[in-house]
Amino acid sequence: MLRIPRDEPVLFASDTHLAAEAPGTAARFLDALGREGPGAPHLFLLGDLFELWVGDDGADPLAARLAEVLRGLAARGVSVRLMRGNRDFLLDVPRPGASAAGYGARCGATLLDDPCPVELHGEPALLAHGDALCTDDLVYQQWRRTCRDPAWQAAFLARPLAERLAIGRGARETSEAGKREKPGALMDVNAAAVDAAMDAAGARLLIHGHTHRPAIHRWRTAAGVERTRVVLTDWDAEAGRGSLLRWDDGRAVG
Repeated sequence: MLRIPRDEPVLFASDTHLAAEAPGTAARFLDALGREGPGAPHLFLLGDLFELWVGDDGADPLAARLAEVLRGLAARGVSVRLMRGNRDFLLDVPRPGASAAGYGARCGATLLDDPCPVELHGEPALLAHGDALCTDDLVYQQWRRTCRDPAWQAAFLARPLAERLAIGRGARETSEAGKREKPGALMDVNAAAVDAAMDAAGARLLIHGHTHRPAIHRWRTAAGVERTRVVLTDWDAEAGRGSLLRWDDGRAVG
């Protein structure tokens, strides 16, 4: 298990949804990385780094710029760790027959499992993107199981890039339309699923994104265990949202 001592600050972010169509959001995120990244030994990006990712060979100039920034932080001694989200679940998945380095390697980053148990400043913690905890949305959970199946991924990645991009854009439009018809509670985490995941990891702290409902939740389980769930913000420059969460001396700062 990864153990991060109390004297080593950590930066967290998720749901930046980087896309060429949202240059302001990309600029906001890259500026935050350049300003705050060198001041923390650890950086965790917990999924949905990109709005659309149909394979590492589809990395565009914005993805290349981000890789350059992250590689620069890694060269300065920052441990950069990436986690897949529901938008970029194909991140670092090798294409059949391809020999090029994955995107994570281009960033100088380490890919994390989802969920990922860590010891954070002495606290048993669990890091996750968060979509697996939204168990009330049965339709999405079925899709999640499908798109993470290695056979499905290999078949999809074998298609030409242009075809994958067209399919991905169509799926994104369908997903956005579907969100407008779903009850809000359906897209939030399920409390029992959260407790089950934390039980399995022996965690008292959970940090995740995905829901776009930034908050800090505290509760006590039936067994009397005190727990905390930190939900990271999404990034949207037009709405004025998006900031790195700094974990310093065992607590969220800023």
